[in-house]
Amino acid sequence: MPEASGQESPQPPGHEPPPGHEPPQASASARYLPIADHGLIGDLRSVALVGTDGTIDWYCCPSFDAPSVFASILDADRGGSFELTAAVPARTKQFYFPDTNVLLTRFFTDDGVGEIQDFMPVDGDTTEADRHRLIRRVLCVRGSVPFRARVAPRFEYGSRPHTARLHDDMVVFESADLSLALTCTEPLECDGLDAAVDFKLLEGESAVFALDQVSGDIAPRRCPRAEAEDLFGATVAFWRDWLTASNYRGRWREMVHRSALTLKLLTYAPTGAIVAAATTSLPEQLGGERNWDYRYVWVRDAAFCVYALLRLGFTSEAEQFMAFTARHISPGDGRPTGPLQIMYGIDGRTDLDERELPHLEGYQGSAPVRVGNAAADQLQLDIYGALIDSVYLYDKWAQPISSDQWDDICALVDWVCAHWDQPDEGVWETRGGRKNFLYSRLMCWVAIERAVRLAARRGLPADIERWRGARDTIYRRIMKNCWSEKRRAFVQHEDDDVLDAAVLMMPLAKFISPTDPKWLSTLDALTEDLVSDSLVYRYDPNASPDGLRGEEGTFSICSFWYVEALTRAGRLDEARLAFEKMLTYANHLGLYAEEISHTGEQQGNFPQAFTHLALISAAYNLDRALG
Repeated sequence: MPEASGQESPQPPGHEPPPGHEPPQASASARYLPIADHGLIGDLRSVALVGTDGTIDWYCCPSFDAPSVFASILDADRGGSFELTAAVPARTKQFYFPDTNVLLTRFFTDDGVGEIQDFMPVDGDTTEADRHRLIRRVLCVRGSVPFRARVAPRFEYGSRPHTARLHDDMVVFESADLSLALTCTEPLECDGLDAAVDFKLLEGESAVFALDQVSGDIAPRRCPRAEAEDLFGATVAFWRDWLTASNYRGRWREMVHRSALTLKLLTYAPTGAIVAAATTSLPEQLGGERNWDYRYVWVRDAAFCVYALLRLGFTSEAEQFMAFTARHISPGDGRPTGPLQIMYGIDGRTDLDERELPHLEGYQGSAPVRVGNAAADQLQLDIYGALIDSVYLYDKWAQPISSDQWDDICALVDWVCAHWDQPDEGVWETRGGRKNFLYSRLMCWVAIERAVRLAARRGLPADIERWRGARDTIYRRIMKNCWSEKRRAFVQHEDDDVLDAAVLMMPLAKFISPTDPKWLSTLDALTEDLVSDSLVYRYDPNASPDGLRGEEGTFSICSFWYVEALTRAGRLDEARLAFEKMLTYANHLGLYAEEISHTGEQQGNFPQAFTHLALISAAYNLDRALG
C-alpha cells in the first residue's frame, strides 16, 4: 500500500482545469471542514453531506456506491462541490427540521439572517429507483442577506471530463456516463465547466436550486418556488410519518430517534439493503492508511441494524432486509451455504474489487482514497451469528419466518457446526493473518443457540442433537482457551493475553451472565487497559499487530457496548455517566463517525450505522434498567 501523502496528486489525463479554474494553494487542514461539521440528507437511494458552511462536499449519483459527483471532502481541489453560502461574513448554525432528515443551515450576518433548507424529496413510492433530485431552498428570514453559489461537479470521482452548457435558463452538465441538470429561480451563469450565481434576498424572499439526474428517459425539469415548497412539505411529512412507528419513549428520545432516522437514511429502498456508512476513505487516522470504502452491505452491520430497528418497532425495515438476504445471501439459486461473503453491493452483487484513486489527495491529504473493498473476500465466521440472530428476533418480534427461510437457516447452521473450528480474519477485518478469535467463536455459538431456540419455540424440524453438541463444544472451547489466568480476563484470541473490546458482546449475546465473576474481572481489565473517559479502543495494535501501519482512535460502537455491559452488570451509575459522556462526543446534529480521536474529533467514515445502532441498544437497555 502506498505511503500516505499530503502532496498534490497529478490531474487525471483529459481533465486539466481550464484557465481560471486552477486550484488554490492552502494548507491541507484549512481546505477541509472537520468531518463532524456535516449533516446528512438523502432519499433512500443516495445521500449527500452538507457542511456547516453550506457546501455539499459529498454526493454520489444515482446511488450510495455510484461514483461521486461532489467529493471535495476527499480532494478540496479536484473532487467537486456545490457551494452555497452567504457572500458576507456570517456565523452559521445547523439543525434538522424536527423529526425529519431535512437539514437547515442558518447564516447570521450583520444585516440579516438567511437559511438553506436542504433535502432530497421522498414520497410514498420509495422503490422508484430512477428518480434522483436534490433541492436547496434559500430563504431570507430577517433583514437582507447576499448569497453566492458555485456548482462544480466532477464526475467519476473527479476523473471523467464533462461539459456544461446553458440551455433555456438551465445548466446541463454532461459526462460520458451521467448528466445532471441544474435549475435555479435566479439567473445562472455558465463558463463551460461550472455554474455560478450571486444574488441578494430581502426578508420573506426565497430562491430555489434543484439538481436532477437526466437521461434519455428522464427529461430536465424546473423547480419553481411553489413546487419546492410542496416537495418540502411532502418530505417533512414522509419522515415524520415514518418516525411515528417508534415505540421508544425513554430519557434519550431525541438522540435515539436521530439515530433511527440516520439508519433509515442509510437504507437503499429498492432492495432493502443497509449500508455501513455514507462515505469512503475518510481516515481513521490523519495521514494513515486505514481508509476504507463503507458504502456496501456488511451482513454483520445490517443484521445488527435490524435488531436496533426492531427494538424500536420498525418492522418493515426488518422485513425488507429479510427479503434482501433471501434473494442474495441465504442458500438457494446455487448459492453455497458457506462460507458466506461478508459484504455485498446494495443490489446484491458480490464483485467489490478494491482499487485506489491516486489522483485524489484524500481528506486533509490522507491518501490513499479507495473504492471497493478487498475485505469482501475475507473469512469472518461471526457473520453467521449476526445473521441468524436477526432472523430469530424477526421471528420473535415481527412475524414468523417461512418454511423456506427455516430450510435456509438449517443449511447455514449445519455449515457452522462443521466449520466453526478454524481461524479467520475476525470482526475487525484485520489484514495481518487469520487467528482463532474469541468473537468469531462467540458468534458461531450464537448462530447455533438461536437456531436451537427457534426450533424449540416453533416446533420446527432440526438436527437438535448435533446442534446442541456443537454449541456446547464451542462454549467449552471459549471458556478453556480464551480465558487468560494472567490477565484474569477473556482475551482476543486463543492462547494469548491480548485484550479486545469485542468480548464486550459476551454478556450482550447471553453467552455469559453479566454478573459472572469471570466476566466482571474481564470488564475491570478492559476498563483499565482500553477505556479512556468512557471511550473504548478496539484493541492495542502494538500488542496485536493487524497488518496496517499507524494508530487509530477509540471505536464508538465499542463505547456503547461498554455502556450496555455496565448496565447489565448492574453498575448503573457508571453506565449512565459513560453514556452521557459519549453523547457529548456526537456532532452538533447527534451524528457519529466510526471513531473519535484522542482530542475528541470525529474520524473515519461518517455517519456510521454500526455506531448509531449501538447507541439505540445502549439507550434502550439503560433506560429500562433505570426504571
